[in-house]
Formats: sequence, structure tokens, C-alpha cells
Amino acid sequence: MEPGPLPDDWTTALAVAAHPDDLEYGVSAAVAAWTAAGKRVTYLLVTRGEAGIATMPPGEAGPAREAEERASAVEVGVTDVRFLDHRDGVVEEGVALRRDIARVIRQVRPDLVVALNHAERWLGPDGTPVGWNSADHRAVGRATVDAVGDAGNRWVHPELDGQGLEPHEAHHLAVGLSPAARHAVDVTGFVDAAVASLAHHRLYLAALDDRPVTEQARDVVTRAVGDPDRPRVAFELLF
Repeated sequence: MEPGPLPDDWTTALAVAAHPDDLEYGVSAAVAAWTAAGKRVTYLLVTRGEAGIATMPPGEAGPAREAEERASAVEVGVTDVRFLDHRDGVVEEGVALRRDIARVIRQVRPDLVVALNHAERWLGPDGTPVGWNSADHRAVGRATVDAVGDAGNRWVHPELDGQGLEPHEAHHLAVGLSPAARHAVDVTGFVDAAVASLAHHRLYLAALDDRPVTEQARDVVTRAVGDPDRPRVAFELLF
């Protein structure tokens, strides 16, 4: 079935991910298209990815990866990048995480909230399940979906009211690269920006593969957007 276009009737978005580099694995091409059209996008990273580089201690990796994420975001037009202080690798899905994300939703007041795939598996190019999605991805994705509802309900986290943060209801909630995706964003003309964005994660990519970082980044983004003549980023639209 041909995917339908993701709704375009919004101005501001909040994209939530577990780690630096998660949004750059494809979704950033859509972000580049959105910001080029004048929309404002904020990134929220639940961790600093400090446990993601085996050869670098967390105390060094966290600040380095945060800096890479901020530089990466600029490539696709994002200058507002926020971090929570949850520990990489052991993010706990639960009320505390939902509250932290809901707080930022109330601060940013986005029309659209973007979560990432939090299913147990990823889908390969032929549509069959491949790989096991990480615990952090599953926890953050589910907590984000729940936090969208929390952000609009004054009584779920009343302490946020005490901080002067009024409830906020997003108009749309979409899950990037979901196995259940039925919508998509045309990213024609924005693939190179997404490649440049991912390539800023030099320390992380260099630890994964001996190939040049830019080569790795292009391979990843190309697989994520599919047909080079009609590149698209897939989303599951929850509402």
C-alpha cells in the first residue's frame, strides 16, 4: 500500500530519542525538510549516549557525544537540543521518565511530537523483522507516547503545574521508522543534509566500523529512505 503523506498542518515539533545519533538514522532527513519549510523542531535526548563507545569511558564519551549531537542537529536546521540525565543503557520506562518528557512537552508546546521505533524488532528492506531493538529505545519510545497524554492532563503530574507549566495537548503524534508505518515524508533534496548530520557522530561511527565515517553515514541514510529516486522517511501516525 502506498503510504499517505504525514500531516503538514503544524508549526512546531519535538523529536524525542534515547541517544545521540538515534534521530540521525533516517528521521533527520524529514527534519531537514521540515526546517527548510520554516517549521521549528526541538530535539530531546533522554541520555548522552555515554555507554555507547566501548573504548571510551562514560565520563569522556557523554560530553563528546553531546557535542557531536549539537553539531549534527545544526546540519538539519535544529538549534534547540535538550538533554535529560537518564543513564545510557539502563533507561527505566516508568513514571519518572514520563514526567521528565511531559515537562519538556509542556515547555516546548509542540504541535507534533515524534517518537522513534519502540517495537521489539526492526524491519529489513524486504519487510521482514530483523535485529532486536534496544531496551533504551523501547523504554523511551513507549514513555514518549504516554508522556504526550500526560502533558495534556493537569492531574497526572501535578508538580508540573507548581512549576508554572500549563497542560499542553499536541495535535499529532508520529513514530519514526515504525514497523507499522503507513505515512511518509518526501525527503527529496534533503538526503545529503541527513548524511552530513549523521557524519558528525564521528567518534561513535568510528568505533563501529573501519570504513570512513561519511561512507557509513551515507549507507545508513540511504537504506533508511529507500528508493533514491523517491526518498521518503516512514512514520506511524498515532493521531
